[in-house]
Formats: sequence, C-alpha cells, structure tokens
Amino acid sequence: MEENTYNTEPTEIQRQYSNNDFEQGLSSEFAKQRLKENGPNKIESKQTPKWKIFLRQFNNMVIYILIAAVILTVLMGEYSDSIIIGLVVIINTLIGYFQETSASNAVERIKAMLSTDATVYRDGRRVEVPAEQLVVGDSVFLEAGDNVPADLRIVDSDNLAIQESSLTGEADSVEKIDTAINDTNIPLAEQKNMAFASTAVTKGSGIGIVVATANDTEIGKISNEVSAVKQRKTPLMTVIDRLGTSVSYFILAAAVVIFVIGWMFQIYSLPALAMAVISVVVGTIPEGLPATTSVILAKGVSDMAKNQHTIIKTLPSVETLGSVDVIATDKTGTLTKNEMTVTDIIFPNETLEVSGTGYRPEGQITKDGQPVTDDERLNLFLKAGYYANDTILSESNSHWEINGEPTDGAFITLYHKVIPYGTDDDYHEIDILPFDSDYRYIALLAKNNNDDEKLFVKGSPDKLFTMFKTLDNSFDIDKWTKVVEDYSSQGKRVIAVGYRDMDQHYDEVSHEMINEGLNFLGLAAIIDPPREEVIQSLKEIRSAGVEVKMITGDSAATATAIGEKLGLADEIHAITGPEWDKLSPEDQVIEADRNQVFARTTPGNKIEIIKALQKGDKVTAMTGDGVNDAPALKRADIGVAMGIKGTDVAKDSADMILTDDNFATISKAIKEGRRIFDNIKKSILYLLPISFAEGLIVAFAILARDEIPLHPTQLLWINMVSAITIQFALIFEPAEKNIMNRKPRKNDGKLMNRHDVFQVAYISVLMALIGMFVDEWFTGLGIDATVTSTTMVNVLIVGKIFYLFNIRTENYALSKEMFVNKKAYIFIALMMVLQMLLTYVPFMQSVFHTTAIGGTEWLIAVVGGIIVFLVAELDKWIRNTKRKKIA
Repeated sequence: MEENTYNTEPTEIQRQYSNNDFEQGLSSEFAKQRLKENGPNKIESKQTPKWKIFLRQFNNMVIYILIAAVILTVLMGEYSDSIIIGLVVIINTLIGYFQETSASNAVERIKAMLSTDATVYRDGRRVEVPAEQLVVGDSVFLEAGDNVPADLRIVDSDNLAIQESSLTGEADSVEKIDTAINDTNIPLAEQKNMAFASTAVTKGSGIGIVVATANDTEIGKISNEVSAVKQRKTPLMTVIDRLGTSVSYFILAAAVVIFVIGWMFQIYSLPALAMAVISVVVGTIPEGLPATTSVILAKGVSDMAKNQHTIIKTLPSVETLGSVDVIATDKTGTLTKNEMTVTDIIFPNETLEVSGTGYRPEGQITKDGQPVTDDERLNLFLKAGYYANDTILSESNSHWEINGEPTDGAFITLYHKVIPYGTDDDYHEIDILPFDSDYRYIALLAKNNNDDEKLFVKGSPDKLFTMFKTLDNSFDIDKWTKVVEDYSSQGKRVIAVGYRDMDQHYDEVSHEMINEGLNFLGLAAIIDPPREEVIQSLKEIRSAGVEVKMITGDSAATATAIGEKLGLADEIHAITGPEWDKLSPEDQVIEADRNQVFARTTPGNKIEIIKALQKGDKVTAMTGDGVNDAPALKRADIGVAMGIKGTDVAKDSADMILTDDNFATISKAIKEGRRIFDNIKKSILYLLPISFAEGLIVAFAILARDEIPLHPTQLLWINMVSAITIQFALIFEPAEKNIMNRKPRKNDGKLMNRHDVFQVAYISVLMALIGMFVDEWFTGLGIDATVTSTTMVNVLIVGKIFYLFNIRTENYALSKEMFVNKKAYIFIALMMVLQMLLTYVPFMQSVFHTTAIGGTEWLIAVVGGIIVFLVAELDKWIRNTKRKKIA
C-alpha cells in the first residue's frame, strides 16, 4: 500500500491506480496482466514439516548420551539393555514431539478470515469475482453484510460503516468518509477513509479502490509478523535444559575419568569396563525428568480446564504464568465489560446517578441515594434516548446482548431500568435519520397514540449545543462544554439529548429540520465499566509482585481514568502510540517499564512493547482477542486469548484460552503456575539424589575393583518406573500458604540454591553408602550376587519412599502435613506392587536380573529408608533453628 494513502484525494487515487472512472473499473485484460505480475490476493504461509519437528526432539544432551548407550550395548550384545534404554529414548522424544505439535497454526486462521468473493467494476460492469483475483486498482463495491476483500481507499461513501474491532480493538463500527485526511501517521482506527481486509460492512454502501492485496494488506502484515515471531523458551524449559545439560556434562566427565582410571589400572577387561561405565552413565542420567515434568504440567493443564475455565495449549505454558513479571492486556472487554453503561444523567438543576452495569436492565436512577420517580424531564429524557436509536437489546440464555452500537445499547438499557422490558412502546417511528460521522447525531421522528409528533435527537455535544442555543438563547455553551470536559477527564463518554415538538405532520426527518433548533433535555455520561472481578484480581496480582500494563486504542485520559478505577498502580504513567514511535530502542525498554498505560496504540506498537519488556528481562504475559493482537500473543512468553469474544486467530496464536473471558482467572493461573513450579522443583530435588546415588555405587565398585553390583536395566528401573509412579505423588501437592506473597522468580534464576545442592549431595552420598554397605556385607557373607543386587534395588526404592515425605514440605514430615496429600499413599502402594513383581515374577527376574528375597532383606531396606528420613529431618531442624535465631 502506498505510504499515507489516506492523505490522498480521490482524484489523485484515480490517477495513481486505475486512470479510469471508478464505476468503469479496470479492463479484464489489464486486471489479468496485473494478477500475473503481482500474484493472487491470498496470504501465503510456511509450515514446519512434522518430520523436522520430530527430529528436533533428538537435539538434547540427555538423548545423545542415551543413544550412545544404546549403540554400545548393541555392539556388546546386551540386547535387553539396549531395548530398555531405546524405549526410554523414544518415550522422551514422543513427549517433546506431541508438546510442540499441539499448537495450531494461526496463519491458517488468518487465511480463513479473508473474503472468498468480491463485487468489482470491470469493463464498466459490476461483476462478482473470486477475491483471490483482485488486483491493485480494482474498484470494489461494498454494502452491508460484505466482508472487505482487500485493503481499500474509500472513494465513495453512502452512510458506509465498517466493524473493525478484530483488527483495531475498537468496539464501535467506524463511519467511513471518502475525503482525504490531512493528519499524518494516524493509527488504523482513525483512518476513516480506508477499509481493511477481513473487516465487515455493518451498514450503508460505497466504493473502494484496492491499494493492497495479499501479504501487503494490514491483515497480511499481521500474518507475516505471526510467521516471523520467534517464541522464547519458557523459563521452566530454560532452567530444566540448563540443568539437564550441566548434569550431563558432569556425568560424561566423570565417566571419562572412571574409564581412564579403569583402563590404566586394568581393573576390568575392555568390554566389562565399557559396560560398567555405561552403568554409571545410565544410572546417573535423570531419564525420568522429561516424563515427570510433562505429567506434572499435564495435571496442571487438566486442573485448569476443569476448575478454572482455562484451556492450556502447550504444557510448559501452565507454569510460565507463575513466573511472569508483567501482564500486558487490552482494555475493552478484558479489563472492562465492553458493555457501555450510563452512570450519570446531568440536568440543568440536578445530577442523577444510575446503578447497574452492562446491558442487563437492572438498576435504579437515584438522587442523593433516593430513587427518582415520576419526573417529567427524566421520562422525556429516557424516551428521547430510547427512541433515537437503531440498536436492538435482547436476552439469550440469561445473557443480555445488543445488535448495533454500544452507545445506543446503553440508552436502551437505561430506559428499561425504569420501563420494564417488553412494555409496549407509546411512540411509533415515522422516519429515522441514522448516525452519520459528518453530523454525529441520530434522530427519530415519532408520534404517539394521540398523533402528537416529536423529534428525538441524541449525539455529540459539540454538534447539538448550537442547536440548543438556536431555540434557547440563554443556553450557556461554555458552561456545558466545561461539564462535558469534566466528565471526559473521568474516562466517560458524554452524549447530549434533545427534542422538539412538531407543530405539523411530517413524513420524513431531515438535517434542515434539526438545524431549526432543539430543546435541551440533558447529558448522559457513559462508561465501559470495569469488570467487578478484575479489581480484586488486580490486587492479588500486584501483591504477587506482578505488574499490569494496559494497551488500548483509547485516549490517554480515558485509559488513565479507567486504570485509576481499576487500581492498576499506585501512580499511573501513560504514553501514547505516536510518542512511543519516536523513542529509540533503548528508550523503549525504559518507557515500557515505567508506564502502565499505552494509549492510541497500533497493532505494531503491541509487539514492540512486548519485545521491549522482554529486553528488560521481564517474563511477559499478553492478553488479547483480536486479529491485531496475534503477533504480540505469539511473541509473549505466554499469550492469553479470550474464548468467547476472541477471534480464532487470537486463540490459535495464544498459549492459553480463558473460556469464560474472565481476567480474574489469570490470578488463579498465576497461583497454579507457581504451585506447579514448586512441585517440579521438588520432583527434581527428589529425582537427582537417587540417580547420583546409583552412579556413586557403580563408580565406587569400579574404583574398588569389585563386581558391578547393579545392572543397567536395574538402574533404569529405579529411575524410570519409580519416576512415573511414586514421584507422581508430588503432582498432587497443594500450594504453599504464602505462594502469592512471593515475588516472581527471576528469569535467569537458578533452579537450586546452595542448600538444595548441599541436600542433593548429602542424600546421594547417604543412599550410596547404605547401598554399598549392603553390597559389602552380603558379599562378605557369601550371599549370591543376584540376591545382593535385588536387595540393593529395594534398599534404594524404599529409601526413595521415605525421602518422599521429607521433600514434600519445608515443615517437619511428622505433622499434619503428612496427610495433606492422601494420593501419595496410593502411589507408594503402586510402587510396592511393582517392586513385588520385579522381585518375584520370573519374567521380570530374567529381564532385570533379580531374584526372590526374604523378610530379612526387606527389613534391611526399611531400616535404610528410616536412616535417610531421620537425617533429612535433622537437616530441617538445624535450618529452622538458625532461622529462629536470625529472626
């Protein structure tokens, strides 16, 4: 599209694009040639093949090591070991693959929004053509009900209005004009002589010249941005990847050292040494980590869907909300109801208050807290606002909604707060003059059952004030203009209402009739009210250390007033889109952090604000519902779309969908995300000591020139089977009491603090020592090696069970906390059943090199578990004692 096409007069548009009369249009031959040169009017997209996504899952250090272990065990003829290790690789790879392919393609949704047919002028005739065949310069005819097929410069408008909310975020339909606009660099919402692809004509008709097609349209640019957006790894995945890589490098380095020492001192033959080192690696690598993490996340996703009206599309997203520093949100329909409501009625001698919000006709009109009834001026005001209207209010499934303009809906609802819904009208329409952007008022000529005719008018105060002055010379325009400014500064829209008794019969209403003068009735102050649940939710979110930024197309004054009502911040700072555009990238980072309100923004501004926040190391969530929100939703660390009023494009670009459009759900999701992270951290702190203990046992055996007491398949059993049974008990751990009083986790923060590392180390060493003690003891008594290894497996498993109670809470295990998570006992029972199968079923004995053991061996396992439990509880006692002394 040419730069600032909206600044160009229709005659210049005609010369630039077609050089023909608008109703003559292009010739078919010229259109065919231009179509060949520029390509069809359709949005192209590229998708990553599924096979590439699958192969990408192997790009992981843990997977590399396990694949190497598979290859080595195959070469050594240990086929059962290689099959078990190979299955672990496949399971982890499939988990990653299904996570990544679960998100839908937002670009495909954008393509589906485009019109399929268009009415154009070709060769002097008005014809229907496929929208894909439109070319720049085509004259397109628009009428009510049409979808705009390309970006157009309107050159002829007959009361043309277009609904652009999905693209601009503005709720009202835009009245279109055909004259040039003198201002430069104005946002899409104010380009009133332009029509944009994918928007819908709500009334009137007109002609537009195609100035952009396909990916050059505004929606095409959004599609390009969505395709180009590179999503950052979630904080959780970043931390886990870093941990997995660090642990893997450490294990590889230790394995190399052990191999070199074993080779230099000829501890084993080369095949035996290689198998021993594989045992160290396989035993120490936390293979169960991806499975455990995925199941905890999946449980969180399921809980959110069942209990919080939330659909999570990608598993890590449910935890990401627990890490956010900033939530960037649009205003209309998210923080506010998107249901315009009259709050004040201003008469010359009094001001009335109106209760009730939204389109539900419930509430009262009061003065000083007392209901107002039988007031002649009020009744006439209500009728004027109600009848000068072409919007319909209706109820569907206990939900009140309008078909028409939100401002008109506010007056209908106000009327029915006094006059019950369904009451017969006492005035009947003779003629209506629809709202026109040039005149900015709507008028209706009506008569009652006595054939008395009245002219009812409502509209912009600056337009109607002069008409009030015409009939009443004492009407003080300056005084009432100040009243309008005062209410506007509160974020309210002000509408003037007037009437005139007609002294004779008329069949139609005209602008000339209105210019003869009107009687002033009063003003209505209207607001898009904040959602009641949002105010409380914002308090909770702010107490959790999370900032909320409002991004809107409204004026700075209106948005700031709404922000103050919502309690967005203690002190609100605002910046407009044009001011933002003048900033350098470095200044944008500073201003994105400083300001809470971003007003008069464009779709491009939204993604720039998200990027600036992320450059400032902020984990950012973005809420939205329109097509224009899609790039920012995809770029944000977590995109949150509205399920009811959100477009399909927004839903597909988002990671999370609020099925009830309730912003308050985000507060609950933050709490759930933090709980999930806590439980994942507990799982990791639970998993690592066991894995390291296994590695230490094997490493010690190698260096001590003993037989390897644990087989690779036994090590995998301990890691994987226990990880997907007993470890899952941590999924059901409830949130800590102070979880929403904590500050967000730092984006580059470490998963484990110093004490966590110390705890992993001493529990690993303790379990390894208990296992090695059993090995030395049984070997000294001449007990069979298979009995010894089976006992050691059960010692480690029972140790894990006792350690579970330690890791679940920072409080002492032997307290009421022990019974909070009753499902833990189910998983313990399941693990013990599996241990019995491993120990006593012949097939399992042959695969995992185990044998039956007696009561003495089980008693040893229990004693080992008790030792682990007591030492971990002693650590808690020491820490708590130190905290009390510091306090």
